[in-house]
Amino acid sequence: MNTTIRELLVKFGKLPVSVDQVADDADLYAAGLTSFASVQLMLGIEEAFDIEFPDNLLNRKSFASISAISRTVDLIKDSRKVA
Repeated sequence: MNTTIRELLVKFGKLPVSVDQVADDADLYAAGLTSFASVQLMLGIEEAFDIEFPDNLLNRKSFASISAISRTVDLIKDSRKVA
């Protein structure tokens, strides 16, 4: 999953640093992720993983790092299984 998230970061994140240099737990906003880019990233993630972010997960914390995005995607997928 992290590989796909990294590919989406390259496509939508427009970070001023190479995504390869960003650790999984590094702060993406400190690395240059903007609010606009995070929305584009969210749309890319929704399409790539066939999910929809609920309103309660549309926050800075959900997109703070590659690890946070991965956990959020897993949470959405798990909640879909329960529903």
